[in-house]
Amino acid sequence: MVLKSKLLTAEEYGQLPDDGRWTELVRGNVVEMIRPYLSHGYYLCNIGSFLNQFVKQHQLGRWMSADPGIITRRNPDTVRRPDLAFYGASRIPRDPPREKYWPASPELVFEIRCPGDRNKDVIQKVADYLNADVLTVVVIDPEKKRVEVYSADQAPLILNVGGVLSIPDVLPGFEVPVQRLFE
Repeated sequence: MVLKSKLLTAEEYGQLPDDGRWTELVRGNVVEMIRPYLSHGYYLCNIGSFLNQFVKQHQLGRWMSADPGIITRRNPDTVRRPDLAFYGASRIPRDPPREKYWPASPELVFEIRCPGDRNKDVIQKVADYLNADVLTVVVIDPEKKRVEVYSADQAPLILNVGGVLSIPDVLPGFEVPVQRLFE
């Protein structure tokens, strides 16, 4: 549902007061999103714990959670809010801007599907991330117990419970059995 009729820039969107709604900016329009359930936070922490441990151990960059805003398009602007975003060392600004969006896109983004998410909306988000120079997008689907891995130069990879999630282009050596993401 679109909440504002005037097209906003990313900067204007970032200055809006917090009215408690869960929103993104999509082509200049503030759009209300589905509010996640408790299980969403569980899966977010679960995958985040595997990733955080690996990234810290190998000193690869920084993880962001709590839906960091990422500008994926300009004129009209789109600001997406992924569940997790990984910035490799080369994409981290020396002095991270305060209260502003980082100038670079993350290398890796994770989205966790909510029960009410429409497939076309999830696919549009994936496309927005990839078009904004995100190298890999991983969509976790708790209902189907599967993981979808997207990148710009390959067909989507679908992993079920017996598979192993790895992201060699972004996190070489990282592997986790898909089953463990849903335990």
